[in-house]
Amino acid sequence: MTNLTIRSATAADTAALVRLAALDSRPVPTAPVFVAELDDRLIAAVSARDGAAVADPFTRSADAVEIVRRRVQQVAGTPQPRRRLAFTGLGQRTLSW
Repeated sequence: MTNLTIRSATAADTAALVRLAALDSRPVPTAPVFVAELDDRLIAAVSARDGAAVADPFTRSADAVEIVRRRVQQVAGTPQPRRRLAFTGLGQRTLSW
């Protein structure tokens, strides 16, 4: 069974973040950073400051990056756009964001 954990990075994660950034050929994200761990191994990291991300290219990590980005938005209090569906008297539907 695999377990995905989303959490804030700590000083103990520095070596793993450097390794992850090297695998992705990108710089280490600027602190504060949130990370995704898959079975106790970092597979993605996102900066809460600028949204820069690094991920393990040898693991299916795109979904993990998206989940971490959503967590960053939750912590920052950034509202998510919501779709609204309205019905007109003519049976037509309109969408608004």
